[in-house]
Amino acid sequence: MRRLHELVDTRPGDALAIVDIDGTRLTYSDMQQAGAGIAGMLSAHGVRAGDRVILLAENCAVYVAAILALSRLSAWIVPLNARASAQEVDHVIAHSGARCVLATTAASPAALAHVKRLGATSIGKTVAGEAVVSPVVEVEVEPVTDSADQVAALLYTSGTSGAPKGVMLTHENLLASATSGVKARGIRPTDQMLLVLPGTHVYAFSGAFLGMFTAGGSIRFLPRFDPALVLQAFQQDVTLFPAVPQMYALILKHCREHGIQEMKTGLRYMSSGGSPLDPGWKKMIEHIFKLPMHNGYGLTEASPGVAATRMENPPKDECVGPPMPGIEVKLRNRNDENIGELLVRGKNIMKGYYKNPGATAEAMTEDGFLCTGDLARIEEDGSIYIVGRCKELIIHSGFNVYPPEVEAALNAHPAVVQAAVVGRERDGNEDVLAFVTLRTQATSDDLKAFLSEKLVGYKVPHHIVIVSELPQAATGKILKNKLAETFAGELKTLDGIQFA
Repeated sequence: MRRLHELVDTRPGDALAIVDIDGTRLTYSDMQQAGAGIAGMLSAHGVRAGDRVILLAENCAVYVAAILALSRLSAWIVPLNARASAQEVDHVIAHSGARCVLATTAASPAALAHVKRLGATSIGKTVAGEAVVSPVVEVEVEPVTDSADQVAALLYTSGTSGAPKGVMLTHENLLASATSGVKARGIRPTDQMLLVLPGTHVYAFSGAFLGMFTAGGSIRFLPRFDPALVLQAFQQDVTLFPAVPQMYALILKHCREHGIQEMKTGLRYMSSGGSPLDPGWKKMIEHIFKLPMHNGYGLTEASPGVAATRMENPPKDECVGPPMPGIEVKLRNRNDENIGELLVRGKNIMKGYYKNPGATAEAMTEDGFLCTGDLARIEEDGSIYIVGRCKELIIHSGFNVYPPEVEAALNAHPAVVQAAVVGRERDGNEDVLAFVTLRTQATSDDLKAFLSEKLVGYKVPHHIVIVSELPQAATGKILKNKLAETFAGELKTLDGIQFA
C-alpha cells in the first residue's frame, strides 16, 4: 500500500467507517465514493498533483473525504484548525504556497467566517457533505513521484515552543505510524473510537483516521469537547477513547460536580497523550471507569507515534511505554540522573521542514535520528519516561528542576484543576514560576506550604500565580511560551510585594 486513500479502497464496503457529528452513519463504500467525488470536483476546480491545499476544518466526515481526495490527486494535504485566527490562516496560506482552501462550513461556524473572507463557494456535494473551496491562485507545483516517499501532508506545529514550522510527512511516514499504532494498541475491526481531539492535529490525522482505517474500525465524531457529551457517547458503541490530559481533568471536574463516582461503559481502552499525564488524574480516572489509563508519546515530526503502553501490560505510573514496533530510541548527553535528550529513528520520521533546510539539518543526526528536544530516561526493560522539554529545563541555583514533577505535585492539591510551570531568567539565576487554576479557594501560600512537604526547597516555585484560565492550543495543550507574557502584570505585582 503506497497511498493514504488505499486504506479505504481495500476495506469491506458495507463496514461502518464514520458516525458523523449529526449521527449520520457512513460506510467504507460511502467514504470511498465521497473521496473520489471530491477528487473529481477539485481536479475540475484546478487542483493539480503537487499542489498544496489547505483543509480549514473541524471534525466531520467531509474533512476525512477531502483527505482521501487529495491523496488520490497526489496533492499535499495541509490541515488547519478552523478556529485559527485570520492572521494564522494567512501565514499558512503564504508559507505553504497553497493553491486553494477547502473549508468544512457545515461543521464549523469558524470555518464559515473564514470562507466569507476568502471568497470560497460550493463546488459540489457528496454523501459525506459539501465541498466549499476558495478560488485557485497561481502557484508552483512541487515534484511528484509514484513512490511512498511522496509528501502526503504538510502539518504545521502548534508553535507552543516557538514559530510554527511546516512538517513534511510522506505517505510512507503516515502509513508506517498508523500500522505501528494499531499493532501496539491491539485495535480491531470491531472497535469504534470516540474522537474529540481536533482532526487537524497530527494524532487525530494519523492515529485516529489512518489508524482506524488500517484496522478496519470506525470513528464516532463529536463536534468539540464537552464532558457531558463524552460521557453520553461512552454509553453507545465506543470502545476506544484518546484524549489529552487537560480533557481528562475536565471530565473529572464534571464527575465531581455531578456526583459520579463510578461509571460502566463499553470502553476497553482509554489513553492520554500530548503532554505529561498527571499521576493523580490517572488514578482518579481509573477508579471511575475501572480501566487502566494508557499513556503514549509522540510528536508531529514522527507522524506522531514513538511510544505507547501496551494492553497486556497496563502502566502503573506515568511511563509512556516502550517504543512502538519498528521504532528505535536512544538518549544523548545523559546526566548523572540518567536523563538525556530522546532521539528517535524509523520509517515514521518526517521528510523535513518545508522551505527550512537549516531547521531540518538541526533536527536530524547524520545517521537518521530525529532530535526530539524532549528529556527522557529509559529503564532496562525499555520503558520510557518523559521528564520535560530540553528548553523547559529550569536550572535554579545549579540544580535541575523538571516542570512536570512540580506540576504533578501541584495537581495533587485538592483545590488545583490545572498547573503549568516555567522558568524565568533573573539576576543570573532561573526562578521557578507556577500558574494554576483552582476549583476551590486556596492561596499561593497554601500551595507553597503543600509543596514544601512534597518537594525539596529549590523546586518550590518562587511565585504561584492563581488565574481563571491558562492559554491553550486547540488540542488543550497549555501554551507555556505565552504564560509570562499573558500574566506579566500579575508577576510584576508579586515581584513588587516581595521586594517592598
